[in-house]
Amino acid sequence: MKRVSTTYLLICAAIGVAGALILLPANWVSTVLFAAAPVAGMALAGIWLLPAVIALRLVRRPGAGVLTGLVSGIALIPASGYGFASVATNVWWAFFAEIGFLILAYRRWHTWQHYLGAALVGVLYPVLAAEVYQLWALPLSLQIAFFALCLASCVVGTWLGISVADRLARAGVARAVRR
Repeated sequence: MKRVSTTYLLICAAIGVAGALILLPANWVSTVLFAAAPVAGMALAGIWLLPAVIALRLVRRPGAGVLTGLVSGIALIPASGYGFASVATNVWWAFFAEIGFLILAYRRWHTWQHYLGAALVGVLYPVLAAEVYQLWALPLSLQIAFFALCLASCVVGTWLGISVADRLARAGVARAVRR
């Protein structure tokens, strides 16, 4: 493994903190939606993928997504209302942004790998969170909507992350890290 450069760490940290600024209002909105309209809250799920997708797309280095998720979670601790659980949440979502690359041992960096992670978490999260949301007690139409919104949100969040990262790359942000 190559040495971890300061530039790599700083870019991941900057993306992580910027991601936390986006995730902070999303945390509070999703908390309100959890109580009032849990199905609608799934429209926000893809936001948790944004920082990791941006980092992975921009620096193309193993662990960039998880490191960025870690920084986002740490930055959220004092303000999110969830404390240290924010770290676990952000690292969990970041892992799925990274899984498409992990599967191929970080030897390939294709766009479809971002979407593979998005699709996987978009389907898996509703299953894993079903008990918390009491998903199986909802009518079938709402269960389908829950899954569809989560999947669509994860794909859109990934698309947005790719778009942001590509614009940053065109501006020259990651040139030093990719060498």
